[in-house]
Amino acid sequence: MVQRRSTLADVAAEAGVSKAAVSRVINDAPGVSAQTREHVRRVIAELGYRPDPIARALASGHGDVVELVIVDDTSVFGTSPYYGRVTAGILQELTGSNSQLRVHVIDELGTAALLNRLAASVSLGVLLVNVPTTLAADFYRVCERVVTIGPTVPGLPFVGCENPEGAYAAVQHLYETGRRRIAALHGAEGNSCAEGRRDGYRRAVRDFGLPEISATGKFRREAGYELTQRLLAEEPEIDAIFAGCDLMASGAMQALGNAGRRIPQDVAVVGFDDSVIAECANPPMSSVHQPVEQMAAAATRALINRQIAPHWRCVFPAQLQVRQSTAADQSQ
Repeated sequence: MVQRRSTLADVAAEAGVSKAAVSRVINDAPGVSAQTREHVRRVIAELGYRPDPIARALASGHGDVVELVIVDDTSVFGTSPYYGRVTAGILQELTGSNSQLRVHVIDELGTAALLNRLAASVSLGVLLVNVPTTLAADFYRVCERVVTIGPTVPGLPFVGCENPEGAYAAVQHLYETGRRRIAALHGAEGNSCAEGRRDGYRRAVRDFGLPEISATGKFRREAGYELTQRLLAEEPEIDAIFAGCDLMASGAMQALGNAGRRIPQDVAVVGFDDSVIAECANPPMSSVHQPVEQMAAAATRALINRQIAPHWRCVFPAQLQVRQSTAADQSQ
């Protein structure tokens, strides 16, 4: 059981003074006697009260706050271009205003407690990334100022891109360049973006009469590497890989190189995101462009302008960017 955090009101009640008096003590403002000031400080220490820095910012006129909640490992947050692009999109929309961004990167076990705290003190609103569907639904029941990246539960506002269409376009491109055994590296089940890309891949291979060859893992470089090694052992004749994100695709390219498979002569590779990873790969990687910065900016703008309502959505197109990793089959 998580112990409830003491509030300014708790301090005021215990000390027998007004909340305004407590606020003056916390901010070293005049208007409180030395005796009362010392008494309030003792109560603050006894209760273990810690002023919320965001609440203090609001009270002092320093602006509103957008809360960004990301459920993932902190190490991944620091190395993933995707999260950097989300953050950049939010900051782009906040530039020039008094509003602030507060970032929370947390594992799934701690998410419920964090969301409970945010629901009681939300300012401009909350942007959720990778938050499990049930937790997002619970949060939305007590806080309407929330947007998710990718759809979660019916009615919960979200921004996203045309994931199925983007995946379909990637497979179609590979088919049109002569590939006939196109494998897919899918993201984890339960991730709405990964599910959409999986659906697009499956529809494409069915339409083109191709076998479905796939493996599932997290959106990680390591997963792309390990899953590709497994596929090469089980399906040595694959001639193309569609990866659910650029990180997975970069791991796939590394595994292909270590196995002596040439890109694109032996195996073509397409990623998803069109991040800096795709441009810097060797050879440069074809990837489905996902306008992450625009998506995050749109969500932030909707929160700032109070445009969020049930079933609000903003969906961007996903367009394939073709580079050397999918050049027409050169093996013949």
